[in-house]
Amino acid sequence: MTSQIRPDRLADTFVELAEMKRGGLVTFITAGDPDPTTSLALMKRLPQSGADIIELGMPFSDPMADGPAIQAASLRALKQGASLSQTLDMVSEFRTGDQRTPVILMGYFNPIYQYGTTRFVSDAVSAGVDGLILVDLPVEEDDELCDPARTAGLHWIRLVTPTTNDKRLAKVLQNASGFVYHVSIAGITGTRSASTDSIDEAISRLRAHTALPLAVGFGIKDPAQVRAVTASADAAVVGSAIVSEIENNLDEQGRPLPTLLDNVCSLVSKLASGVRL
Repeated sequence: MTSQIRPDRLADTFVELAEMKRGGLVTFITAGDPDPTTSLALMKRLPQSGADIIELGMPFSDPMADGPAIQAASLRALKQGASLSQTLDMVSEFRTGDQRTPVILMGYFNPIYQYGTTRFVSDAVSAGVDGLILVDLPVEEDDELCDPARTAGLHWIRLVTPTTNDKRLAKVLQNASGFVYHVSIAGITGTRSASTDSIDEAISRLRAHTALPLAVGFGIKDPAQVRAVTASADAAVVGSAIVSEIENNLDEQGRPLPTLLDNVCSLVSKLASGVRL
């Protein structure tokens, strides 16, 4: 039987969003980008800037699903010595001032395998992580991480794509919890955007298969897109646009300019206006 995290921040957040009759904003940043201090300071400011859920990328040298912006963010973080241990420490430090905002770790299995799956699950729960998105672990490998994570009370957020057929969808959703992440395009992050009609159609199809909240990501970069997506979905995920704004506020040596935190948070506030009319 699957245990539950107390409090269940994800469930609480989606209940609150439903009560407010608005969609949620999920913001993605890469842990340690552009450096550990700046990354933590930004993470702490995201909720007050309008983020309902934080998706924190675990830096990896070969992030296959990510486009150029997030690939560059991972490389910047790794160059500054980012590690999985530091990512978990970042969540722990965030939790000293925020026990309410859900934090989802997103990434790839290799760093977790190297860290040790049992150790990772235990440390993630202790740090205050709410759920996991693992890009490269198919349902056939659920015993590797999905099963122990769910047993420990971590939500397992599944990715579904435009090419996921109904037969596969049933398998993909079997152990899903927290919410379902619909990847709106067939491709990598930050490269192009799906049409509103195609997103609406996909969300309608998913609603027939699951009662879990539905979030949409890949290619969402402005308040109008956030508003359009959340007309049918429960949340919009924005990553590349935020990570690109971080890059825009670095000097030639890759060091953060004094404007970085304010400018990135201003962008998040603008994105949040798409769900706060």
